[in-house]
Amino acid sequence: MAARVTTLAFLGVEARPVEVEVQLTAGEQKFVLVGLGDKAVAESRERVRAAFAGLGLAMPGRRIICNLAPADLPKEGSHYDLPIALAVMAAMGVIPPDALEGWAAMGELSLDGRITASAGALPAAVAAGGLGLGLICPEASGPEAAWAGSTPVLAPPSLVALVNHFRGTQALSPPEPGALTEGAPAPDLSEVRGQETARRALEIAAAGGHNLLLTGPPGAGKSMMAARLPGLLPPLSAAELLETSMVHSVAGLIARGELTRARPFRAPHHSATMAALTGGGARIRPGEASLAHNGVLFLDELPEFSAQALDSLRQPLETGEITVARAAGHVRYPARFQLVAAQNPCKCGKGGEGRGACGRAPRCQVDYRARVSGPFLDRIDLQVEVPAVRAADLALPAAAEGSAVVAARVEAAREIQVRRAAEAGRPETEAANARASGDWLQAIADPEPEARALLTRAADAAGLTARGWSRVLRLARTLADLDAEPVVARRHVAEALAYRGVGAGA
Repeated sequence: MAARVTTLAFLGVEARPVEVEVQLTAGEQKFVLVGLGDKAVAESRERVRAAFAGLGLAMPGRRIICNLAPADLPKEGSHYDLPIALAVMAAMGVIPPDALEGWAAMGELSLDGRITASAGALPAAVAAGGLGLGLICPEASGPEAAWAGSTPVLAPPSLVALVNHFRGTQALSPPEPGALTEGAPAPDLSEVRGQETARRALEIAAAGGHNLLLTGPPGAGKSMMAARLPGLLPPLSAAELLETSMVHSVAGLIARGELTRARPFRAPHHSATMAALTGGGARIRPGEASLAHNGVLFLDELPEFSAQALDSLRQPLETGEITVARAAGHVRYPARFQLVAAQNPCKCGKGGEGRGACGRAPRCQVDYRARVSGPFLDRIDLQVEVPAVRAADLALPAAAEGSAVVAARVEAAREIQVRRAAEAGRPETEAANARASGDWLQAIADPEPEARALLTRAADAAGLTARGWSRVLRLARTLADLDAEPVVARRHVAEALAYRGVGAGA
């Protein structure tokens, strides 16, 4: 009769149940592992052998057949070590036959029998709880798994400790959840000199979750302002915290089980590949766009990214998720991020005006900006020109409004959006104006007659796309929320059009 232990296979942030079946049969002494496992899974046999030797436990002198079911589901990673070892022990009678009922297991084994940390403890615990099971995981992953709430968790440091627990000689205590932190403080907005238009755009972007593009010469403060955006954003809600932590858990980015309410801020280098941004690789891992879920993805030197890498972000900018397609199947990762990008006016960075202006203007600017496709730019709500900082600006005292003052206005605007969504029965994760679409957008951002007439004239004159029309309405709704106005007025549409590069008098 086969011994069975439940474990989990990760497909994105989804954890699917896998049954580890072990049967001892007559024949040549051999350890056979089947079930579409990758190289790391195949190597589990040697780690299990060594761990058993470290316990002073001999492998059975019979043929060991280990099946990972369902057999057509690809299995990746070293976290199958522990369930395979437990199933073999149960088949040998080292562990009582019914001891593993009601538990799922995951964890990598070291050669001396210690159970070492594995990525994905939080989604594994959530999935185990959904199956009505507890989770056995490494001691180092216990505080992370404990965040799953009501799911029972066992976090043994070694195989021998787990065996003693099941045999009743040494009980293991359930782990406590790790710390919940507010994250490192972001730089303060008061350190930015001048740039009033860009500061206003930064506040609007934070208030509605809008995408933002800053264009200006080197040294104008584009990266400096982008780094201060996290200080204006409200902390993650409970639902957002769970979603974000699930992605970071699969990526192995949660240390000591500590979760943070600070929104992610990811700033990949412009040499990043499409797979680095969207996810992929031999073992499909989350990319920068997914690691920025519910936070900010900052792309500095935007035109220096490859066209393929940038255009791969067009789908998640619309849908909030990324699907990585492989011959063996599809993997989905959430990727609802706020894009902030910065670029120089041209390759040399000087632009066509002022001292030291580019000698190839305006052709240099046209060629440089053409590296970014029009459909990609159409997905950016706020497009702001950032002028060079003058010496007079640097001599000014610190701005009266720091991050705390602006963040208070942002929080008030976000509370309006959350309350409006709740009254309509929509989840809090969809409350931000930047995510409104269809009938919901029409319901919350229907402008006054004068404002609609202005938008219609501007759309005809500037050739706004249907997407551009919707994004102007979203932006105008955020401007009205910052003014605590229930209706979108003409001035809100006019300012929104200006940020899209369309004149109000069009």
